[in-house]
Amino acid sequence: MLDPSSSEEESDELLEEERRDVLVAAGGSSQRSLPPPSRDSRGREAGAARAASPSPSVLSEGREEQERLQREEREKRLRLQLYVFIARCIAHPFNAKQPTDMARRQQKLNKQQLQILKERFQAFLNGETQIVADEAFCNAVRSYYELDNGDEQAAQIRRELDGRLQLAEQMARERKFPKFVTREMENTYIEELRSSVNLLMANLESLPVSKGGPEFKLQKLKRSQNSAFLDIGDENEVQLSKSDVVLSFTLEIVIMEVQGLKSVAPNRIVYCTMEVEGGEKLQTDQAEASRPQWGTQGDFTTTHPRPVVKVKLFTESTGVLALEDKELGRVVLYPTSNSPKSPDLHKMIVPKNSQDSDLKIKLAVRMDKPPHMKHCGYLYALGQKVWKRWKKRYFVLVQVSQYTFAMCSYREKKSEPQELMQLEGYTVDYTAPHTGLQGGRMFFNAVKEGDTVIFASDDEQDRILWVQAMYRATGQSYKPIPASQAQKMNPKGGNVNTEISPLYADRGQKHGMDEFISANPCKFDHASLFRLLQRQTLDHRLNDSYSCLGWFSPGQVFVLDEYCARYGVRGCHRHLCYLSELIEHSENGSVIDPTLLHYSFAFCASHVHGNRPDGIGTVSVEEKERFEEIKDRLSSLLENQISHFRYCFPFGRPEGALKATLSLLERVLMKDIATPIPAEEVKKVVRKCLEKAALINYTRLTEYAKIEATAEKDTETMNQATPARKLEEVLHLAELCIEVLQQNEEHHSEAFAWWPELLAEHAEKFLSLYSVDMDSALEAQPQDSWDSFPLFQLLNNALRNDTFLCNGKFHKHLQEIFVPMVIRYIDLMESSIAQSIHRGLEQESWQPVKSITNSLPNVALPKVPSLPLNLPQIPSFTTPTWMTSLYDFTNGSATSEDLFWKLDALQMFVFDLHWPEPEFASHLEQRLKLMATDMIEACVKRTRIAFELKLQKMNKTTDLRIPSSLCTMFNVLVDAKKQTAKLCILDGGQEFASQWQQYHSKIDDLVEESVKEIISLLVSKVVSVLEGVLSKLSRYDEGTFFSSLVSFTVKAAAKYVDVPKPGMDLADTYIMFVRQNQDILREKVNEEMYIEKLFDQWYSNSMKVICMWLADRLDVQLHIYQLKTLIKIVKKTYRDFRLQGVLEGTLNSKTYDTVHSRLTVEEATVSVTDGGGLQGITMKDSDEEEG
Repeated sequence: MLDPSSSEEESDELLEEERRDVLVAAGGSSQRSLPPPSRDSRGREAGAARAASPSPSVLSEGREEQERLQREEREKRLRLQLYVFIARCIAHPFNAKQPTDMARRQQKLNKQQLQILKERFQAFLNGETQIVADEAFCNAVRSYYELDNGDEQAAQIRRELDGRLQLAEQMARERKFPKFVTREMENTYIEELRSSVNLLMANLESLPVSKGGPEFKLQKLKRSQNSAFLDIGDENEVQLSKSDVVLSFTLEIVIMEVQGLKSVAPNRIVYCTMEVEGGEKLQTDQAEASRPQWGTQGDFTTTHPRPVVKVKLFTESTGVLALEDKELGRVVLYPTSNSPKSPDLHKMIVPKNSQDSDLKIKLAVRMDKPPHMKHCGYLYALGQKVWKRWKKRYFVLVQVSQYTFAMCSYREKKSEPQELMQLEGYTVDYTAPHTGLQGGRMFFNAVKEGDTVIFASDDEQDRILWVQAMYRATGQSYKPIPASQAQKMNPKGGNVNTEISPLYADRGQKHGMDEFISANPCKFDHASLFRLLQRQTLDHRLNDSYSCLGWFSPGQVFVLDEYCARYGVRGCHRHLCYLSELIEHSENGSVIDPTLLHYSFAFCASHVHGNRPDGIGTVSVEEKERFEEIKDRLSSLLENQISHFRYCFPFGRPEGALKATLSLLERVLMKDIATPIPAEEVKKVVRKCLEKAALINYTRLTEYAKIEATAEKDTETMNQATPARKLEEVLHLAELCIEVLQQNEEHHSEAFAWWPELLAEHAEKFLSLYSVDMDSALEAQPQDSWDSFPLFQLLNNALRNDTFLCNGKFHKHLQEIFVPMVIRYIDLMESSIAQSIHRGLEQESWQPVKSITNSLPNVALPKVPSLPLNLPQIPSFTTPTWMTSLYDFTNGSATSEDLFWKLDALQMFVFDLHWPEPEFASHLEQRLKLMATDMIEACVKRTRIAFELKLQKMNKTTDLRIPSSLCTMFNVLVDAKKQTAKLCILDGGQEFASQWQQYHSKIDDLVEESVKEIISLLVSKVVSVLEGVLSKLSRYDEGTFFSSLVSFTVKAAAKYVDVPKPGMDLADTYIMFVRQNQDILREKVNEEMYIEKLFDQWYSNSMKVICMWLADRLDVQLHIYQLKTLIKIVKKTYRDFRLQGVLEGTLNSKTYDTVHSRLTVEEATVSVTDGGGLQGITMKDSDEEEG
């Protein structure tokens, strides 16, 4: 706020000129207060100047310094004067009301915050904050209270309002009006001035007589029927009756002690009574006569300005027939509001023949002064209509309302005055003594046309107090001055200027403030003063630690409202100044709530166009011109804020501010308040602003990202940057651009909800600026470089989900750039994969590759010798979902795993592109599916051929162990079948789906047939081992030479040595062959289903071979060794395949039953014919057999 003790001021020339105009309008009082230099001093200065002969520059510097000091002095005096006006508004407001609409802008508080505020405010009241501005404000208000009491403030308001009415009448007589837009407004202007003053008078009249005191309701004035005791005035004047000035007093009587009581025995009981005549009687407590002390207080209420108080001392009667207590003494007092309040000894009246001749009582009587009783005391008076005899009377100056005062004289014990005189229209002044009147020493009078009343007091001080009180009551502009002070100020007896002479009274005592307090407010240009006040109040508010957004605090609004109403500041001028200050602060970077701008602009627009928002119908030319000027400034400000919406309203803060700004812009663009502006015109302006915003946002973004250099040296460095560096920077810039667009959508889209397409156009414009840098960076990339695909993915993922930007101008441009790159990349990848299949399978070792997913995604694609370039590493993707199940298994070959990973990664890469154009996206998907089908088909065929070649090279003995390479080939085919379901299935239309289904079924059939074929080949291979075993057993067929030789040799040898069982080695070797190959297949082949099929065929074919072998010997009895070998092979084969999961239906087939029956019969025959038997080998189930 303003600091009255500060001399630091701005150097703004406009402000200086404005303040100079204010001082001139004030009547030049500030100039008169600066005493001119004396003639002698001027002569000495002139002589010194001639002697020194200074240069013109020295004279110029001296003159500038003098002007600066004078300017600082003027500004200081202006601030002090303005402080007086503000202090009056604060100390005695009578028009403004506490604002409710602006109070809602304050922060909501919880209980803890409220307690903190209370503590801070209490600290402020206690002077603990030590804030300079607070101290200056408190000192100013305190000094003002010292110089001006409440009655003087109310009187000052009445004088101000009367002065404003006189100025209005003078303006009407002299026809000196402000320049209005039409001449008819001149008379209206006078009526508005009168109406505003009358309204203020009514507001003042409605106030209680005294704030803070006991409630005093204003009495409705009525004409009295008895005018014998009234001051008869004009017929239209409202006269007071006796009942209108009835007062109410509160008396406190405190009885302390009684002294000199001797007539009563010390042990007797005494007490006191007290009463106000005409009221109730009260009694003290009882006390012993030896110590008659009480300290009892009695409270009374009376309407007598001159009451009679009686206090009596009693003792209890001891007589049996006594009806009343005995009175020992009494005292009668006549207190007034001016009587001393401290306890005092009073001599009591005692009965005759009493021993207590020196009986005294110590008591205190305090009689309050009602708030509407402005002064009281004894005066001599003589008037023409009232108080027609010169004698001493008790007078009371009573304030009935803010504009009604009366001098009343009272008698003892009377509530109503004996006579009264209404002071309206009277002028009070000091007078010389009247020699013909006896009584009274110091005289003054009250004069009114046709009437004069003379008063006299006994001393000078009492006269001064009475004159000051009556001066405030009459509301006269002339201030009475005692003759002694007038003589001191003008000892030579010259003319005294009554306008300024009081300014120098008691200057040392009042610290020079009386000059500013006595200044006539009607002679100041309050429009300019208010502009200064509002400007510095706003500056102080915006410099506060809390963000106010330009809103005044409720207290500041209250004072500003009071100032405008009290000193006649027009509402349009107030809001125009407010708008100007808010626009200036907003242009300098402060955050201003557009709601404030909207409210003030709407008020001014309504006023200028004649809608009388505050009841004022006159419009001055200056107001209209200033409004048009501010309208242009406001329009430019709003357009600039919309163009900088990201920086003026960061993250949508203040909440709703951008939306309010757009609404205000629409209001500003209206030509008048009634005709709405076409929506297209507003849209056109907003579109223009958003186009600028795109350039501003991108420029600041590139500066932040350091893409665009501001100096030539930096430009050269940028041009010399490597392609990879350029791509990295443009990728970083793309991330920032996307973030900007997302922030715009999140925080600002709601404000532009009326025109969502404009925000989309802004985004397209913004992206078009980015496309220049993007195209430049992409052109610098080497041919067949794929590092830019992440840029496409980043931009495309951001754009494809936006309703307005998807397939927009920039989006299509982005697709046009990357379509050739995607096609070229797929072409090269197809060639690379095809050649890797061809060359990889030629050199394939068919060793299983374990945990391929841990290494393949980070390995660069192999070089293709026939291509003139090195294929880059495929962009990193997450591990394909189909590979997660392979972590714990032995997989296919390196070539097949590489193929499947490449196909999957390529498809995932294209899928992650999320190509926005449906047709091209469908084309890419079809092409990749066809590519996968062809590649898998080639892989399957080559693998099957390799399987056959490998299988042919294997022997057919029991030493055969299925190599891991065959298992790897088997796994390759199994994986190929799985991958076709993922890599070769295409979602499309009905017609296309049917065609694709036919094509896809071919690869499925091919894979299935290949798997079945290699199962058959492998089964045939292992069954051929069984056939070899059976061919060896055929040597023991009955009737053959080898059989006879073996039988003879064994029987002959058995007589001398223990001959081993022939045929058991062969059975054990075969069984070991079966079990180990079963374990190999179970361990190294991943697909359980195909293992079960293989084991089913293996078991079935084995049983068939054995059955056919036995069938060929149906008519021949088996050799003992043949039988033992076959029993062991059949039993172990049955048991092992059952353990491998072959189903019961397959195990117990007809073939097996035939073999089982034949071997059982043979076993029975041998047990009958051969005494030695089978030596424990039997077809019966037994768990005790050797493994």
